[in-house]
Amino acid sequence: MFSTAQQTLSPAKALHFITQNAAQVDYDGAFPTAEFERLRQAKLMSITLPHQPLASSKAQTSRLLQLLKAIGKASLPVGRVYEGHVNALLLIELYATTQQQQQWFNDAANQHLFGVWNTQAQDGVRLHDLGNGRYRLEGCKTFCSGAGHVNRPVITADWVSPQHKGWQMCVLPLERLAQATIDRDFWKPLGMRASASFKVDFTGLEITDDELLGPPDAYYRQPYFSGGAIRFAAVQLGGAEAVLEATHQILRETKRIEDPFQRARVAEMTYLIESGNLWLKQAGKKNDKWAQQPQNTDKLLAYANMTRTVIEDVCLRCMQLAERSVGSRGLIRPQALERVHRDLTTYLRQPAPDATLIAIGEYVLNQETTQKLWHVAK
Repeated sequence: MFSTAQQTLSPAKALHFITQNAAQVDYDGAFPTAEFERLRQAKLMSITLPHQPLASSKAQTSRLLQLLKAIGKASLPVGRVYEGHVNALLLIELYATTQQQQQWFNDAANQHLFGVWNTQAQDGVRLHDLGNGRYRLEGCKTFCSGAGHVNRPVITADWVSPQHKGWQMCVLPLERLAQATIDRDFWKPLGMRASASFKVDFTGLEITDDELLGPPDAYYRQPYFSGGAIRFAAVQLGGAEAVLEATHQILRETKRIEDPFQRARVAEMTYLIESGNLWLKQAGKKNDKWAQQPQNTDKLLAYANMTRTVIEDVCLRCMQLAERSVGSRGLIRPQALERVHRDLTTYLRQPAPDATLIAIGEYVLNQETTQKLWHVAK
């Protein structure tokens, strides 16, 4: 059994600190170090481990999504890095050996921050087989959220080996990661500046069998790969809730709450966000049911894709309504809305939104009837 540090802070207090400090880390090269220390003190960094309250075996996906949403509302950069930590631990639970799980879950329970770095450009990572259980990495990953602070990233690499082919996951410990080169100039974004999503060059770094996670191409196994979109969608919806809260505050401070047009816009933002909450709740329930039923994998993926798409629409529409409500004055620093608007605009740019939409339609049209499309059998 892995150990955990004793709780010294409530989750509510941790989230309050993150909300209050979000503007202080909104600059290029920043990272919310103090925020993650609060999450550790509140035991939220280990809450998804086996035998913990939100362990995957306990079928608590809806509660996990609500937690991700709450952290995203407090700070989207923190939410992005935290979601990567949760994702990495799930991959380890799914594909690691018992010995690897013991090691890495202990690491997670004792202050180590995990992440998942998969994105790359033309100079992507290759894994050269040196023989005798040793391997050398060559190439770079981009958008490595938390680079320089994540000390147990899961990275992916293309095998260069006569014995192996495919896309291989590796978990890099800090002592190996220290040899990597971080390009901090890569990350000069509109928003999400505090996510430290730098480019990292792993060329020359050597690893062993103990640091390989799962078989080749396990990373893309469904429903875990595409189905995980509901997690980042939850963080994004938290950003929409922050947009509503900031808009609400500005309108009250400027004494514009009697304006019928403002009331109409706020009403629309409110029901859009509540729609997103209902989608998250249903996505969590269906994920827990269908993830254990291989015959329902396609159905689960279609529902996750719908959830992701709807929540993106909710966020975009809420930002537009907020812009119209507050005008230029509400989008000037140090207004919280200006920062949240930038962060959410950047975070919403997730891969392949058009392909996601097409996949939904493909699933529906491949069914013999549209009756009971999302029915959950008892």
